[in-house]
Amino acid sequence: MPVFEIYQLEQLLAFAECGTLSGAAERLHLSQPALSRSMQRLEAELQVPLFDRQKNRVAFNETGRMAAESARQVLEKCRDMMLRVQAFDRSQRTILLGSCAPAPLWEIVPALTDLFPDWTISSEMRENDVLLQGLRSGVYQFIILPHPTEEDGLSCTRYGEEHLYFSLPPAHPLSGSRTLRMRDLNGETMLLRSRLGFWQELTNQKMPDTRFLVQEDTAFEELVRASALPCFTTDVALKRSGNVQNRINVPISDAEANVTYYCVFRSDRRDLVRRLFHALDKA
Repeated sequence: MPVFEIYQLEQLLAFAECGTLSGAAERLHLSQPALSRSMQRLEAELQVPLFDRQKNRVAFNETGRMAAESARQVLEKCRDMMLRVQAFDRSQRTILLGSCAPAPLWEIVPALTDLFPDWTISSEMRENDVLLQGLRSGVYQFIILPHPTEEDGLSCTRYGEEHLYFSLPPAHPLSGSRTLRMRDLNGETMLLRSRLGFWQELTNQKMPDTRFLVQEDTAFEELVRASALPCFTTDVALKRSGNVQNRINVPISDAEANVTYYCVFRSDRRDLVRRLFHALDKA
């Protein structure tokens, strides 16, 4: 069976595209005699002539033109193979986590980074249906949802809980309440942190008459400290960052405001999730 190198096919294609031996040699940073010898070896390995050679001119014959087109197809397949292999290798060392809310990312992303220091760890918040579709198609290695999911090929395990609170200034008329419902503050003006995941939709549904002043993280924290406007916090956020001075946190009793998170993952990623939960248990 003839044996030839990929570089010879690249040279053949360069000749086809440049039209002259000198042009192809210049593109390939070769001397013209070196390129000529390489093409002669390719002809010998294929056991067919590819060129019509005249005194001052070298041109493809019909077989050469067909060989150049075949070389183009082979090189495209080689490049496709290389990209696919590289992408597969990256996928073995890349974790993309999707979450319905920010709080799970605060704990899981650092844990994954510690577990896999040489891997690429990425995360994003999306809607529940988008997360599930991404998990099914292999975009995510695992996702966090606010409800359990049963589906062929997927596994589900409980991750943790998060409970929503109103964060009120002491002078607010409801600051002395033991618990509140979301409707109790409907219609007021409130500060709201941006990028809340499913919490954003929940607040819009339960408090349709409320004017929310949505702020980025840094601006939100500064405004909470300086403002007398109500806002939300959660038990997870309080544990992470502590309470803001002169704020009273009142639990919200609506069932939807008290969430249990579930980690949903492809069954072939069970070992990865097991390692993650083991690391989280030790933290």
